[in-house]
Amino acid sequence: MPLGVLSVIFGTGELRPLQPSGLNAAALQIEWQSPWVAGLSRDPVVEAIVADYVAGLQRQGWSVPDQGVWIQVGQSVITEHRGDVPMPAASLTKLATTLAALDTWPLDHRFETLVGLNGTVQNGVLDGDLVIQGSGDPLFVWEEGIVLANRLQELGIQRVTGDVLVSGSFTMNFEENLNDSLTALKQVMSASSWTRETRQAYATLPPGTPQPSLQIDGGARWVPAAELENVAVNWVIRHQSLPLVAILKAMNIYSNNVMAEMVAQLVGGPGQVMAKATAAADLPIGEISLVNGSGLGTDNQMSARAVVAMTVAIQRVLSTQSYSVADVLPVAGEDIGTLIDRRLPATAAVKTGTLAEVSALAGMLPTAERGPVWFAIINKGWALPDLRSQQDQLLQAIQAHWGVADAPADLRPKVVMQTGAFRYGDPSRNQVAQEVTSE
Repeated sequence: MPLGVLSVIFGTGELRPLQPSGLNAAALQIEWQSPWVAGLSRDPVVEAIVADYVAGLQRQGWSVPDQGVWIQVGQSVITEHRGDVPMPAASLTKLATTLAALDTWPLDHRFETLVGLNGTVQNGVLDGDLVIQGSGDPLFVWEEGIVLANRLQELGIQRVTGDVLVSGSFTMNFEENLNDSLTALKQVMSASSWTRETRQAYATLPPGTPQPSLQIDGGARWVPAAELENVAVNWVIRHQSLPLVAILKAMNIYSNNVMAEMVAQLVGGPGQVMAKATAAADLPIGEISLVNGSGLGTDNQMSARAVVAMTVAIQRVLSTQSYSVADVLPVAGEDIGTLIDRRLPATAAVKTGTLAEVSALAGMLPTAERGPVWFAIINKGWALPDLRSQQDQLLQAIQAHWGVADAPADLRPKVVMQTGAFRYGDPSRNQVAQEVTSE
């Protein structure tokens, strides 16, 4: 039911102390904390708001022990409900994957896809195979393939008499089936074989972008690296992915499970994701347990406190390079994706999570009085639209109490997808490794 106007009578019972989540005072030298962290105490109104929220869930028949809430400002816990109890957190798991990725690579890391020629070139015809060596780019989409094909034609390749041989880790358009990725890779090389989706992607590229017409006589197939060890490949293009920070932003905006699984595997698998996230967020052992990097399934479990700790740790890492959580999470009122039907306070940077019987939400809520509020809400229940609506109302009530405000400048996004350096299909990311020589 809606939170509505709260009328609260406060008791005088003694409050039990809570342990803030993963915040180290020496390590957290973040400018926006300084004005109001000192002397911060618990707020009985917010405690009452959360208590009323939990009571509302109970009145609707949901199990109170299956609901987790953690509200924190700076290094102070404001209130919580079963916040240290691990629960299925759905795609909040992607926060762990995000943190592990930030612990593994620099923000400007790019995954490279090498393109080479196996054969001879004469009069624009490669008499042999086109070779693609992947390294796990999670965001190789139609737009990337279009400009890559254009680059090959600019280098003088108009036709390939053999096959497209793909080796290494390669996925296109988030396809879970490798054969679908291979089919798409061949299709994208020539506009004559484009699908409706390809043409929609092409429409997002700058006006005047050529439509490739690279003819591939053979098929596209994956080959093990060992098969190419004794092949003299002339590597001609070094395709670079978008930077890591943009890949993580795209992954979280749409809560893309395939991307998350790819990132997790590149990190070293779910065990490494769990280990890296636990260490980076200074978490106690046992508050997160992961079997994958996406959050699919109820076996991925984490406490609301652990979710907040990981979100704060992400902010700590990003702030050292003038980025923030808003650069890797969707922002309410600006990014669509999983937030399309939500009524969240504007400029809040959040991550959603959904399973058949789980709805979760976590991130940063801006307020006028207390600045950024870090929160996590994990609900177990079947009426997911109702649970989402009540999560939104909970955050609106907290913001109304502490004052409506936009996020401060250092928590506003610098990474805006499909703009500037973060545009799909940027031709400048196809660097010439070696000129094509004709015979």
